[in-house]
Amino acid sequence: MARMHSRKKGSSGSTRPARLEKPEWIELAPEEVESEVVKLARRGHSKSMIGTIMRDSRGVPLVKVVAGKKISQILKENEIDTPLPEELANLVRKALAIRKHLESNHKDLEAKKGLNRTESKIYRLIKYYKKKKIMPQDFKYDVEKIRTLVAR
Repeated sequence: MARMHSRKKGSSGSTRPARLEKPEWIELAPEEVESEVVKLARRGHSKSMIGTIMRDSRGVPLVKVVAGKKISQILKENEIDTPLPEELANLVRKALAIRKHLESNHKDLEAKKGLNRTESKIYRLIKYYKKKKIMPQDFKYDVEKIRTLVAR
């Protein structure tokens, strides 16, 4: 899929493990992996960060392979929920940082263009989440209200 504001395709991203069965060198039980995921989520880590921490420090290539459930399923079962989806929260943080920069640098036209592009991505993502019924239909992107949802 092409990028939104350029004609480039982009090829970044990590490669997933080739095998989808539990490797024999993993000594963790599925319950241990689930409790570790819940503990990391309660500390405030995002889903992608939990996966990275589990991979780098605990040696779990994929949580789903070891635990039998995705990280989002584990968090849903333990009733740990975030107010906004992770990618939307990251875009909102970026837009808030650009707005803060523009308060002291009014004439920065590149930043204004960046804010415009970031907010257009936010609007598209909100429209998608409303269509998929992940977010409520009456949700509106208001900078002052969303600032409280996304704490840095």
